[in-house]
Amino acid sequence: MTKFLISIVGPTAIGKTALSIKLAQHFETEIISADSRQFFKEMHIGTAAPTQEEIATVKHHFIHHKSIQDNYNVGAFEKDALQCLETLFKTKNVVVLVGGSGLYVDAVTKGLDDFPEVDSNIRETLNTDLETKGLPYLQEQLKQLDITSYKTIAIDNPHRVIRALEICIGTGKPYSSFLNKEKVTRNFKTITIGLTADRPIIYNRINQRVDMMMQAGLLKEVESLLPYQHLNALKTVGYKELFNYLNGECDLDFAISEIKKNTRRFAKRQLTWFKKDDSILWFDYLVDFEVVIESVESKIH
Repeated sequence: MTKFLISIVGPTAIGKTALSIKLAQHFETEIISADSRQFFKEMHIGTAAPTQEEIATVKHHFIHHKSIQDNYNVGAFEKDALQCLETLFKTKNVVVLVGGSGLYVDAVTKGLDDFPEVDSNIRETLNTDLETKGLPYLQEQLKQLDITSYKTIAIDNPHRVIRALEICIGTGKPYSSFLNKEKVTRNFKTITIGLTADRPIIYNRINQRVDMMMQAGLLKEVESLLPYQHLNALKTVGYKELFNYLNGECDLDFAISEIKKNTRRFAKRQLTWFKKDDSILWFDYLVDFEVVIESVESKIH
């Protein structure tokens, strides 16, 4: 019997979690999270992780299973997620994957791209440049060397920018030229569902969600993580802006407006990433659940 992975993608704050739970309940199965920020147990509010009630409804994997102090990357996640799928498929014909981290979703569904080894000194130099010249300097460098990556990767994430740059510099070829080579074959079929909306609606939902996060105590959460602000896991939207406020670099209103702006930019990049995949079945975020089920069932049968 063919096994199916139903992957749910789309921009942040569009309603992926709610749909994933409905689908998992319908197929009496479990959910694998491919949201790279929700892996960390110290980050609850700012990552919009599923609530305790949601987790109690359906079993989730890869939610708060790591600490911000752990060195966990997409390669390790691919290995762990495939092992988890192997176990789940012994008793289930369908498993649900959900997440807005395109790279992590692709790692599970298509396999990671093969990158050549490059001189570790390059990364050290780039890290020094980040400290002394700032992220905009590195972003501009990437723009010159690989405009495709500049437009598609998480450009506000220093880790991703440095990764792309070290490949560009170390090989003399664009980072993007190593992407989308022949992918590995998986022993399951993937059906990918995308949720979307008109851009003003997406942006409005993001703004509302940030306000709700602040009301839920995001500032207090970030304050408790202040001693760890140097860790890579925390150099992310919703945390870095409030660290700036707590460090006296801006006022709170400005920090909140920056979270909204940076989250909107992130959503734009997510859509750019997912729109490259023409196998995705796109639905409006208000779609009736029965319509989604009908599409999925027709693909399965």
